[in-house]
Amino acid sequence: MNWARNIEFSAAELATPDSLTQLQEVVAGADRVRALGSGHSFNRIADTGGVLVATAGAGSIMSADPERNVVRVSGGVRYGELARYLDSVGYALHNTASLPHISVAGSVATATHGSGDANQNLAAAVRAIDLVTASGELITLAQGADDDFAGAVAGLGSLGIVSTLELEIVPSFQVRQWVYEGLPTDAVTGSFEEIFGSAYSVSVFTDWTGGNNRIWQKVRVDGAGAAGGGGAGGGRGDGAPSWLGARLADGPRNPVPGMSAGNATEQLGRPGPWHERLPHFRLEFTPSAGAELQSEYLVAREVAVPAIEALFALGDQISPVLQIAEIRTMAADDLWLSMAYGRDTVGFHFTWVQDDAAVAPVLAAIEAALAPFGARPHWGKVFSTPPDVVRGLYPRYDDFVDLLRRYDPAGKFRNEFMDRYFPVS
Repeated sequence: MNWARNIEFSAAELATPDSLTQLQEVVAGADRVRALGSGHSFNRIADTGGVLVATAGAGSIMSADPERNVVRVSGGVRYGELARYLDSVGYALHNTASLPHISVAGSVATATHGSGDANQNLAAAVRAIDLVTASGELITLAQGADDDFAGAVAGLGSLGIVSTLELEIVPSFQVRQWVYEGLPTDAVTGSFEEIFGSAYSVSVFTDWTGGNNRIWQKVRVDGAGAAGGGGAGGGRGDGAPSWLGARLADGPRNPVPGMSAGNATEQLGRPGPWHERLPHFRLEFTPSAGAELQSEYLVAREVAVPAIEALFALGDQISPVLQIAEIRTMAADDLWLSMAYGRDTVGFHFTWVQDDAAVAPVLAAIEAALAPFGARPHWGKVFSTPPDVVRGLYPRYDDFVDLLRRYDPAGKFRNEFMDRYFPVS
């Protein structure tokens, strides 16, 4: 089953190769095969009727190369484990997702992201990728050297199984985290640029009723990365008693109402390593709520405010089945199936109660409301956007289908999800 236990995989076999050679043998010998990382997806993107390969067992490579500013890492490693290693040798990733529990390859394959006006999604850090293709051959695609690179990085697990990746690294840095509560709804829209430009990474949590808006502000101690002046003292928010009508939290908080603050990363402005502040949740605890479904829709930044207004208008429908929602920003990238392809982006993330039947009509209402804004659904979450609509959201869609034909002509990595959204004639 997947992480949230809402999907039971239909695989006939679970393979746990403990070396690259064994991984190649498994792939070469299978009729149908898919990779399984941390299982943090909420639809059938990782499913297969054949062999499901648990990549977490196929070695654990983590090796920094400071001269080239990259780290080499095996695909099954979780971000929290990679982050601890990098920080121990004085380096960092540009950004992390809210959960350190997710695997590197799975996150990259689905263009998963963190937040920050100047931060691209996690896949944009990839500089090279090693794929075990349908024949069992190992190939390497590198940025700037291979024309297929930008199509293969966020490849939805459909071109091969990722054995290792090289990710860009930067010198380690420290972060302070502040939480502001009671943010007026008109400030979410009227002060959108100020809020999200105030710090290195910013999230707004809401229940879409206007009664529970909160800012999660993650400020680099050295002052870097904040367009609006947030940084080492004096930034907007940044520990002031009040900001934009919101009040500074008087104690630690969990992003999910009712969950223990002890599961969340440290707040109250105490400086700490990047990997212990940028995620919302601690690696050693159950992430988020656990019993949940998740969806996310991403729009161009230029239409963020009217899209937010459209969602607040649905608050009475959304809130009964919602645990919490989050608004985040990210910079544009050039990865063909990234939700931020070609546009600075704003994401609307929804953590639902674990009730498919109750959530389904609400999703339909959200998708209808966001359709005029060209909302791209997150590949690894629950959504019902029709395939013809999805096709129109990605300018390089046809180019990616061509990759599928060339890399997997027999359909070894295909499944029901890929057949629905990327039919190959």
